[in-house]
Amino acid sequence: MSKNFMTAVKERRTRYALSKESTISDAQIEEIVKQAAEYAPTAFNSQGGRIVLLLGEQHDKLWDMTMETLRKIVPAENFAPTKEKINSFRNGYGTVLFFEDQSVVKGLQEKFGLYAENFPIWSLESSGLLQYIVWTALDEAGLGASLQHYNPLIDAEVQKTWNIPSEWKLLGQMPFGRPTAPAAEKQYLPLDNRVKIFK
Repeated sequence: MSKNFMTAVKERRTRYALSKESTISDAQIEEIVKQAAEYAPTAFNSQGGRIVLLLGEQHDKLWDMTMETLRKIVPAENFAPTKEKINSFRNGYGTVLFFEDQSVVKGLQEKFGLYAENFPIWSLESSGLLQYIVWTALDEAGLGASLQHYNPLIDAEVQKTWNIPSEWKLLGQMPFGRPTAPAAEKQYLPLDNRVKIFK
């Protein structure tokens, strides 16, 4: 990685306009995903995050499946914007699927009963950290990405198609590829209303 950390944080953006090209090799993409999964912080070092990386035809299959799932529930007269959006994800190079292993959460709840109600929350926090690491690393490598949430609509088919363990709960889908347009302008709320500092 060539940028410093805060520069990478500032430059990471949601990008929808993607192409089926990559700025880095598949091996480098795999390394990003593996390192994120290994080093992302988790409550009690539980390491419950799970990732499925879809490239090539497998990536296309996910978004074709999502399209057909949505076609069954979105009225035909309103489907055009949905079709355009799903195709923008399919136009990407690959997709990262993020899961949290619920058997890990339940195991922690049983072992540490005093904190039982917090473990599902901490699991979501851990997943957010994992997602952010992958997203920022992909962006730093010149790839655009966005975070989507078509779960639980596609959960059963994803589980069946890629033989995903039933304990893995799907939390997000991250399509990525070479950006074909700049990120949209983003407005930031005043920090005075969002950050308090006491000395």
